[in-house]
Amino acid sequence: MQNENSSPELRLSQTRHAMFAPSPASGYTPRPHARRTKNRLAAALLGGLTVLLQISAIFTTLALIFGVLVPREEAVAQTAKDLVGTWALVSVTLEQNSKKIDMYGANPQGQAIFDPNGHFFIMFIRLDVPKFASTNRQAGTPEENKAAVQGSLAYFGTYSISETDKVVTYHVEGSTFPNWKGTDQKRLFKLSADELTFSNPTPSTGSGNAESVWRRAR
Repeated sequence: MQNENSSPELRLSQTRHAMFAPSPASGYTPRPHARRTKNRLAAALLGGLTVLLQISAIFTTLALIFGVLVPREEAVAQTAKDLVGTWALVSVTLEQNSKKIDMYGANPQGQAIFDPNGHFFIMFIRLDVPKFASTNRQAGTPEENKAAVQGSLAYFGTYSISETDKVVTYHVEGSTFPNWKGTDQKRLFKLSADELTFSNPTPSTGSGNAESVWRRAR
């Protein structure tokens, strides 16, 4: 109840307070369904975040597994472009009847060159091939000629690569082993960083499996 003796300003303030203040009898509180909606939204957001974290953990685990278990050479691309360049010979071994021998000695010399236009040149040489006593290449003794022939091999031509099968095919145009001239010679290859390995199931020796290892020349 307003006091009749109060000022007009005070009575106006009291009237406004009575009009806009919540009714004590009603005991105003937020609507229950609004709280429930907020709770459901919070639960949905939390659930979505949990799923994202689980997916992230799965991908992280898979990345670690493949990073550890997949060999380096499988991860590196093996294409015609990767083969281009000059390679220095590291070793050449021949496996026959479960035995391995160094075809060109323990420290062979050689180069393999692959150009971007599809041409190649390959050469193997034994380090210990004796010099000709006559100093004339055409006047070697039978023993000197035999050592020179068996202690070296060279061939050249064009090449093509099957990246799916990891096979390089040499289209031989010329060779110090005349039987290879005009033939296609296939080699399985494996490339890992700066190391290149060729496997030859049909070596010039006629049987066995020859493997040559090369390192990219610097």
